[in-house]
Amino acid sequence: MSPAVYALIITNVLVYGLEKLMTYGVILNFALWPLGDLPTGGGDTVELFRPWQLITYSFLHDPDSIVHIVLNLYALYAFGGEIERTLGTRRFIWMYGASVLAAGITQLIVVTMAKESGVAPTLGASGGVFGVLLAFGLLFPHRRVMLVIPPIPMPAWVLVTVYAAIELANGVFGSRTGIAHFAHLGGMVGAFIALSVFGYKRFQDTRRG
Repeated sequence: MSPAVYALIITNVLVYGLEKLMTYGVILNFALWPLGDLPTGGGDTVELFRPWQLITYSFLHDPDSIVHIVLNLYALYAFGGEIERTLGTRRFIWMYGASVLAAGITQLIVVTMAKESGVAPTLGASGGVFGVLLAFGLLFPHRRVMLVIPPIPMPAWVLVTVYAAIELANGVFGSRTGIAHFAHLGGMVGAFIALSVFGYKRFQDTRRG
């Protein structure tokens, strides 16, 4: 694994272990909470949002579901290493950070405006992972990739387009509640902005096959 991808995976695993030990305190302080006063259940309200949560949420995962962290870290492992080796570690970190931040801002806007969404916090590396997925599709558009379910080979740019369309449809029509679909799209936007600043076309591998 490349250095940044390795560090991200190790950090996520360590934080997951900390969550298992101190679930309430970690999620209360470092998951991404909506803006404004939130009901406590006893008739009072409390402001839980803190600015650092726009980054720290991406290192947290559902402590009751190991599948959540496994899927995110597997995707980061599968796609992130080659992107980091192509862009360089510093650019990769900036791109990943931009994805996480854009995803967090997008989710913050969505959950703050959607009053019916309740007070559940947002957590998970998915925003950064979707940014990595977009970067792979842009840098290696014709690279053949294989879906796990169903096992269909396709060019990377097709995979990215399909995933973006699915997330947009799920977000608009409200299907599969509990998943931050617009945050995933925000992560893609953040990655695209960072890659455009880098001039990603000079790193692009457009070979077919």
